Amino acid sequence: MNTPESDPPIRQDVQSIRSLDEPSDPSEPTPSQLKQPKLRKSPRLWPGVIAAVLLVLLRFVVPAVAPDVLVFGIPGFALGLLGAFICALLILLWWLFFSRLPWTERLGGLILIIFTLFITNRLVHESISGGAMGALLYVLAIPVFALALVVWATFSQRLSHWPRRAALVGIVFFVAGIFMLLRTGGITSSFDNDFHWRWSNTPEDRLLAKGEEPTAPIAPAVNTLDWTGFRGPQRDGIVRGVQIKTDWASSPPVEMWRRPVGPGWSSFSVQNGRFYTQEQRGSQEVVTCYDVATGKPVWKHGDAARFYESNGGPGPRGTPTLHNGHVYSLGATGILNVLDAATGKVIWSRNAVNDTGAKIPAWGISASPLIVNDLVIVAASGTLAAYDLANGTPRWTGPTGGTSYSSPQLLTVGGVPQVVLLNADGAKGISPTDGSRLWEHAWPGVPIVQPNITADGDMLIAVSESSGTRRIGVAQGANGWTAQERWTSEEMNPYFNDFVIHKGHAYGFNGNSLVCIDLANGARNWRGGGYGNGQLVLLADQDLLVVLSEQGELALVKAVNDQFTELGRRQAIKGKTWNHPVLAGDVLLVRNSEEMAAFRLSLASR
Repeated sequence: MNTPESDPPIRQDVQSIRSLDEPSDPSEPTPSQLKQPKLRKSPRLWPGVIAAVLLVLLRFVVPAVAPDVLVFGIPGFALGLLGAFICALLILLWWLFFSRLPWTERLGGLILIIFTLFITNRLVHESISGGAMGALLYVLAIPVFALALVVWATFSQRLSHWPRRAALVGIVFFVAGIFMLLRTGGITSSFDNDFHWRWSNTPEDRLLAKGEEPTAPIAPAVNTLDWTGFRGPQRDGIVRGVQIKTDWASSPPVEMWRRPVGPGWSSFSVQNGRFYTQEQRGSQEVVTCYDVATGKPVWKHGDAARFYESNGGPGPRGTPTLHNGHVYSLGATGILNVLDAATGKVIWSRNAVNDTGAKIPAWGISASPLIVNDLVIVAASGTLAAYDLANGTPRWTGPTGGTSYSSPQLLTVGGVPQVVLLNADGAKGISPTDGSRLWEHAWPGVPIVQPNITADGDMLIAVSESSGTRRIGVAQGANGWTAQERWTSEEMNPYFNDFVIHKGHAYGFNGNSLVCIDLANGARNWRGGGYGNGQLVLLADQDLLVVLSEQGELALVKAVNDQFTELGRRQAIKGKTWNHPVLAGDVLLVRNSEEMAAFRLSLASR
């Protein structure tokens, strides 16, 4: 019989079991507690979400709302690109160190993105893999991958272990797949990409699908003045002897014709009612002749050559030069042709790249031929080559100097005619007689624009999109030639947008805006407009600029130094437009890599 002092055997067993579970030290975990799974801390999402919101605002909203607004000297579109990339880096830092996600997911997600980018860059369209000097995919994709990490971390919390990880793989592959389905027709000055589905036809494809267009009979010449080459007879972008009506509300430009054109960044040369340009037609690099009045083709000459780079797309860059009934053209791979202006028959042909040993630069051979006496002089990147006008016999090769996209310019300095070329070393004055160097001004860069000369004989040059503009004084003394800097101004930063000189001032581009600077000291008089990487010509008799914007708009701007005044603006052509406009008499010719058009302007005398 049990007594009160003794416990039954069952109770004693229970107590013994409890004693096993109770540690001698209360601070130590019990065996049962050790068996329980450790609770994972919930992810810290708010830093990633804030960075993602800022990324979207900077990358997509700011460039759309204020692309040209300057913040600390940085345009809105550039600030958006830079800010978005910084936000993407902040998201990656959050992901690795502050997200509280399991380390297997943090490291695994990062390795997955790196591997996917590596594979994607080999599978995307060549326009994306080669864009922005090979960096386009990374610039576009890294912010999107960063956003994908935030989206996945936010919306996958309720999923179990393996579905979460499958979702991470899926969203990364989805982003990569989108880029594989796209191609781009190139980028603008604001880094806008002309995206299309990868399988869609390009404007060049649609042009080729129409087949060959028959040549037109010779039409009577319309009232045009000669415009014999790149930026006019003197390569200074100045139209002389023409004044137009500036009230486009009552006297607007009248469209004469519009037609598709093969890709290329060539401008026009005009003579005897015909105009000449270069374009790409499939595997053929083509010099074409059209009728000014109708836009119909007269003849074309093709060579088996095709140059392509992603930013600008395919096609030749240089503009034909007209001289004594002949057409002189330089293609993007260095093919120099001399053709009969009436028929397109080949007179002679050379390859300047082969003759000089030059390397085709990243954006192609872009210079236009220059005629000096009995020579045709071309720039094969940064090296000049001179040929006999009559038969193409090489006469001399000038000093080398690295990459250049600028054309040789004939200037008279100190009473001495000389060929001036901007290349990677700076500016050089070359004797047209034998190609010997007269002088040199060191200013490293990658020049595209043309040098220009002031009324008192100084020279204005620029060598990159961030170099600013420099005035140099070139003179010949007892000890030879000298070239000294007068001033350098950052108020005008022409990239491939040439400037003009007029009445003691220079008019050109600084980023997307048009500016006027004083030639005395480089100080800015005004800044205005929003024309992207546009081009312009000056009507010197009228103090008037005709501007063709990167968006294909025509604008009239006063070429006066007191303030920016835009007199009119209207859409001319669609698409990215980097080609120089031409005003020959009352006919304005414009083109880009897709279409070209002619407009008749009302003359002020009528």
